[in-house]
Amino acid sequence: PISTGNLAATLPTTMRRLPIALLLAAPLLLTGCDMLGIETASALMAKREGEGKAVGGACRHAGRAIEDCYALNKKAEKSAVFAGWREMNDYMRENKLEAVVPQLPAQPSKPPAHMPAGEDTAEDANSHGTKDSDGHSAKKKS
Repeated sequence: PISTGNLAATLPTTMRRLPIALLLAAPLLLTGCDMLGIETASALMAKREGEGKAVGGACRHAGRAIEDCYALNKKAEKSAVFAGWREMNDYMRENKLEAVVPQLPAQPSKPPAHMPAGEDTAEDANSHGTKDSDGHSAKKKS
């Protein structure tokens, strides 16, 4: 029988060194996490900050006010958006650049998903006031 008090003396030398070897190898094994696509917290923060700066710079270049930029990009960090907006503002002033007006037409706003009963939508207004048997606006069939 092996006594528990003198267990370290009875273990072979290689078994005593195994935990030390595993502790030393752990950092080397964990460096492969970057190759697996696992991002660290600092990498995620740097990515979010970079995206926020890009959004802010693009908003300033398009001539948007910082408040509009915040409203249009609710998920972006405000501090990063402001930093990007300010950097682009300084750059545009130094190089005497004008804001670039967007060339795409504004997207039409979507009608509310649920309209209260009795309210007509723009599509119903185009039906020239025809009503069905229930008194609701009826669509013309083409």
